[in-house]
Amino acid sequence: MRPPVTTSLPESSSPHRTYTERRAAAEAELKRLDDVSARYANLRALVFLSGAAVVGLVLFHRLPKTWWWAAGAAFIGYLVLAVLHHQVFLREERQRLYIQLNERGLARLTRGWHDFAERGERFLTGSHLYAADLDVFGQGSVFQLMNETATRAGEERLAAWLAWPAQAETVRARQGAARELVPRVGFRQDMCVEARMVAKEKADPGLFIQWVESERSLTSIRWARPVAVVLPLVTLTLMVLGSFDVVHGRAWWGGVLAQLAVVRATRGPLRTMEEKLNAGEHGFVRYAPIFEQVERERFEHPELRRVQGGMQHEGEPPVSTHLKRFSWLFSFVEFKRHQFHPLVHLFTLWDVHALFALERWKAQHAARVRGWFEALAELEALSCLAGLAFDRPGFTWPTLEADGPKVKTVGVGHPLLDEPVLNDVELLGPGRALLLTGSNMSGKTTLLRAVGLNTVLALAGAPVCAKSFSVSPLQVLTSMRVKDSLERGVSYFYAEVQRIKAVLDAAAAAKGQAMFLLDEILLGTNTRERQIASREVLRLLLATGAIGGVTTHDLSLASLAEEHSGKVVNMHFRDHLENGKMVFDYQLRPGVVDTTNALRVLRMAGVPVEDPEQPSEQTRIPAQ
Repeated sequence: MRPPVTTSLPESSSPHRTYTERRAAAEAELKRLDDVSARYANLRALVFLSGAAVVGLVLFHRLPKTWWWAAGAAFIGYLVLAVLHHQVFLREERQRLYIQLNERGLARLTRGWHDFAERGERFLTGSHLYAADLDVFGQGSVFQLMNETATRAGEERLAAWLAWPAQAETVRARQGAARELVPRVGFRQDMCVEARMVAKEKADPGLFIQWVESERSLTSIRWARPVAVVLPLVTLTLMVLGSFDVVHGRAWWGGVLAQLAVVRATRGPLRTMEEKLNAGEHGFVRYAPIFEQVERERFEHPELRRVQGGMQHEGEPPVSTHLKRFSWLFSFVEFKRHQFHPLVHLFTLWDVHALFALERWKAQHAARVRGWFEALAELEALSCLAGLAFDRPGFTWPTLEADGPKVKTVGVGHPLLDEPVLNDVELLGPGRALLLTGSNMSGKTTLLRAVGLNTVLALAGAPVCAKSFSVSPLQVLTSMRVKDSLERGVSYFYAEVQRIKAVLDAAAAAKGQAMFLLDEILLGTNTRERQIASREVLRLLLATGAIGGVTTHDLSLASLAEEHSGKVVNMHFRDHLENGKMVFDYQLRPGVVDTTNALRVLRMAGVPVEDPEQPSEQTRIPAQ
């Protein structure tokens, strides 16, 4: 298969046209809002200067004191304009996010997606059975290409789908839901923009969920809730009665002193709850619009309806209503930042009312909040599957087979290459394998990765790079990029042995429902032992009923096809010389390769090696 090259899709293609038009519309709206913002800025300046001028003229007795009302009106007008101007700022920020999203969309149509910052390295583990070998996570990975989530929970859900194959019914449900979302570019972008408005960094619902599900913080001062209702009323009543000389004029001070005692007694628990709340909130007061976007959408597929239903229980208000109430209650807590807060709290026990109200909201929804955000995370992950299908209209939706192990492809290519060469691959029934031979750089390993990564995509519910693709639920197992470890004191050979042992154990545990992909195994030992060990490893894998593919330069292993009664099939890639240069067509052919190119590759790289079997090809070493 060809190495990746930089290409540009024609502007007439649907994804390119859609992203270009949506970016242009957002840029035009941003320009309009910039003009509106400038007018608001000028108007605010005018109102402020007018109010200041009135104040100055009144202070210097150039205007009567009745003009204080005009100054007050100017102050109120300035506040109103400030609020309206802030709304314009928010709308501008949304348009910038729309521009960014559509620029990312255009980048995914070329190799620009390789510059995306979120590559998913945190999901890479050395023990995973295929993620590192198949470029599922990391630089240039399928996760880097697909990830358009806006919350950490959505990101983790997408990563989990790519890391663990699903059952056939689950895959079919995801496919159907994602296919409905493919043309809904506007909805997918609206949801993403609203989520990214929550926080500058990717929002993490886990912190909010942790706060909601934590134990109550105000249990030790439950007595303060009724006291906070009654005591300020008593104090106010005493103040009124004192003004009419019904009671002593200073009797209300007793109420104030009692309220001060309550303030001191409740200060610790209230501070503790406020700290926990602030640690978990992180912008979730602004999460209602995201759920509103989902609630307004009308879905047809049962899977999307199921996900949408996870955000609302029958007979109850929608999630957005609950989150709006949380936002409203949280605004009372935020009043603490105001300079008049200590005085207001003393006379009304403000914090007691505000935090007990939030404690009550928390108790009412503690059992459901996790479900809300899990449903949102699932919808984000489904949107990523849909986004891949939209950006790659040449991809196809795979067919899930009940009986396996089975992989049957027509025109399969590597999904991360811009111009992959397509090949047909069949592994039908248990205990079948392809033995791939070919010269260096001819495409053997790329074919294994193409089959493996497309299988991972298929079992995540995503479209695949193929003309047709049938697969049964499989555990993908690979040994391709084995590394030694100086830190652990593990040699390359022993690291490879450990990896092969893990593959064998996993294949046995999968009871034949597995696909192994092995690239030049056991290179860390001599030729004779490698040939013996490779035969045994393949025999053990096939004995589990698994299917798979193995690349090798040991042509003697080709006899495995005869030893295993046709269940092992020899296939190869070849190259040829044109004008002194090696040319590869990356086409898979039956049989065993009959040419090698290791010495040619060395010579082309400037290494002056000689072939003792061809003494006529002399390479001189320049004199020093």
